[in-house]
Amino acid sequence: MGKQTPDQVRRTFWIEHHSVTDDVRGFAEDLFRVATEHNSEIDRLIEQHAEHWRMDRMAAVDRNLLRAAAAELLGFPATPRAVVINEALEIARKFSNPESVQFINGVLDSVGKDLEKKVVGG
Repeated sequence: MGKQTPDQVRRTFWIEHHSVTDDVRGFAEDLFRVATEHNSEIDRLIEQHAEHWRMDRMAAVDRNLLRAAAAELLGFPATPRAVVINEALEIARKFSNPESVQFINGVLDSVGKDLEKKVVGG
């Protein structure tokens, strides 16, 4: 949102969150890497499954939550889709509005099913 580079975002984030454990930091770094390396693909997936919604029309919290969860679905296929979606919904319940929770659930479930078909189908 602030037009920072990925490296600037990473540095700023870790200055604020320096007390996390190494395993949490490692996972966060891996997730951030997947999200930045595949950002165009992630946005296309989300728009494809968010019927009649463009990324720029979504609330910033919802858009970025969808991006993070889609990155996890894409980059960590061994993590069950339900786990990724439930984590995203918990965050949405805390930081978004009630209508967004259903929207995020539907989009992520559809994205997850699509990705699973691609993995299984080749």
